[in-house]
Amino acid sequence: MSDSREDSAPTSRWQRRKVKRAEFEVFAHATAEDLRAQFEATRAQLDATNEKIEARVGRNLLAAVAIGLALGVAMLLSLIVIKELFMVLAGILVAFTAFELASALRFAGHNVPRIPTVIAALAIVPAAFYFDATGQWLVILAGIAFVTLWRVAELARPSHRVQAKALLEDVGAGALVQVYVPFLASFAVLLTAQEGGEWWTLAFLVTVIAIDTGAYASGLAFGRHKMAPRISPAKTWEGFAGATVTAVVAGILLAILMLQESWWVGVIFGLTMVLTATVGDLTESLIKRDLGIKDISTWLPGHGGFLDRLDSILPSAAAAYILFMIFT
Repeated sequence: MSDSREDSAPTSRWQRRKVKRAEFEVFAHATAEDLRAQFEATRAQLDATNEKIEARVGRNLLAAVAIGLALGVAMLLSLIVIKELFMVLAGILVAFTAFELASALRFAGHNVPRIPTVIAALAIVPAAFYFDATGQWLVILAGIAFVTLWRVAELARPSHRVQAKALLEDVGAGALVQVYVPFLASFAVLLTAQEGGEWWTLAFLVTVIAIDTGAYASGLAFGRHKMAPRISPAKTWEGFAGATVTAVVAGILLAILMLQESWWVGVIFGLTMVLTATVGDLTESLIKRDLGIKDISTWLPGHGGFLDRLDSILPSAAAAYILFMIFT
């Protein structure tokens, strides 16, 4: 009898463990299914909300925020760690942006040679960084001449021969790319190369991002009156008002805390940035409307292309450099 009890005890314990394990597996499976259902419901709500926002403002909010944060962190690290890293990052952005704008112009029928366009765009970045404004101006003029001569040389090939009027349009389109992208962008490089200029570069970048965020939020919440419906249907006066308030607040805080300037310098800085950022945004929208395209490219989800992300920054870089020269 004792042997029978000893044999049945382990069996009984094993059966109880087996039952407990089965109960735990059922509980774990139910919990996993519940979490999966909650995740799917939350994801569906986020997708629906994002679709509504995208339908109203014309961009994917989540993707736009992710791309914006990635670019912002890269810019911040390059400015704080080593200035040369900012030059490298600026060169990469300028090359991609010049290439995509040249490609968009080619799509619209303007034969802009992309290889010399990218070479000339890259050349102006180190010229502005190491040789100041003199190198910047010399290289931009040489770059325009280089792209022009390349296009003229292409006339030797029968497939690239066009009428004189079309040739002038191609040359003008090539010059537009050089002036609009690498020349304006080089002011950020030129500014960063100055003593203490990296903080002004960081300040104008933060201000432009704040302007974009303020315009986006206020336009989404209160936007009713179109600012320039023929150029940019999504831009509203309410969004511009929100951008202006954000720009002034950011300008004052950055002037006092980062640039060691008076508060009124921050007001001027913020107002200048909101004007140049708005002009840059409208200019790019006008170019896209003239070309008959929605985005310059589709390389950056939620933004379109690099120019769609840098449109407000390009003219603001030139304005920031001028303000730096005036106040310092």
